Amino acid sequence: MTDYHLLLLGYALIGAISGWLGGMLGIGGGVIIVPALILLYDLANPHPAQLVTVIAIATSLSCIVFTSASAAITQARAGMVNWQIFQRLVIFFILGSYAAGWLIPHLPTAVVRGMIAGFLLFVGLVMVYAWKPKPSRTLPGIVGTAPLSFAGGMIAGTAGIAGGNVIVPGLTWFNVPIHQATATSSALGVPIAAAGALGYFFNAPALWDSENLLAGYTDILSFAVIASVAMITAPMGVKFAHRVPAAKLKQYFGVFLLVAAARMAWTAWR
Repeated sequence: MTDYHLLLLGYALIGAISGWLGGMLGIGGGVIIVPALILLYDLANPHPAQLVTVIAIATSLSCIVFTSASAAITQARAGMVNWQIFQRLVIFFILGSYAAGWLIPHLPTAVVRGMIAGFLLFVGLVMVYAWKPKPSRTLPGIVGTAPLSFAGGMIAGTAGIAGGNVIVPGLTWFNVPIHQATATSSALGVPIAAAGALGYFFNAPALWDSENLLAGYTDILSFAVIASVAMITAPMGVKFAHRVPAAKLKQYFGVFLLVAAARMAWTAWR
């Protein structure tokens, strides 16, 4: 098997795993796609080393548009999406994610990865140790959610994720049931990822690079394979999530974030 075929196999595996986990946890799969693509790109060298991180983030966001859509459709058909929360949060999440596409290419890679690792570590620990919010806490109005949504969008665009790492723990903090939180996160992931992908597209040195098969900063080949496979496995993850007790789902989510945090920290400080 040639290096090219191994690369394609790697893309397919990333798509299968990220789609299933994204559908199950409402996270879009970006915390799998970004570090996995960085690892593959480092090994296979299909792109200039200085562009690897940004290409991985932009490609992940492009994939998530489709994988989140696949999961969101399944969640919406099951009646799990809270559309009132969606409408309250979506605009400022979009603005934050789009802004990240302009900012991140100009920041040191180690700084960006270190910040993401710290955030994921904190959220993962909260979820694993079964922290419970005060029963009286409810989601604030537009004035209270706007800055939180914008910051969440910036984090999503920075990490190449759909925002589930922010949205799911954030909504559970305000006593939204975990299954409803993951479903609403999947729905929000579509416009969040699309806005981030557009930000990276328009901020790239060239809108199309035929030599490296890049559209902006998005790797067309890995995007096509990962998105195609993930769209198949994402609905499977959604169906599995509906059969898992809410407490267990929170702990699975937390463990997953701790693993993602460790991987991100390692790539930042190696």
